[in-house]
Amino acid sequence: MTHAIPTTVEDARALFARLQAQAGEQGVPLRPPPPEPTTCCGRGCNGCVWEGWYAAVAFWHEDALAALADRGV
Repeated sequence: MTHAIPTTVEDARALFARLQAQAGEQGVPLRPPPPEPTTCCGRGCNGCVWEGWYAAVAFWHEDALAALADRGV
């Protein structure tokens, strides 16, 4: 199943918090979410570190949903 992934840092942080809370309530261990980049130069580079981070967020999201689904959440 495909889910919409966040497109802002604030939305990603909210997603992490929501899924981590659900996982905590169900006793499901999740790996830590990807750390936010700290090396962006702000020039809009092709292949910006933020592009990689959003890809990592999407992977973490799918992985977290799969872990929760395995526990019947």
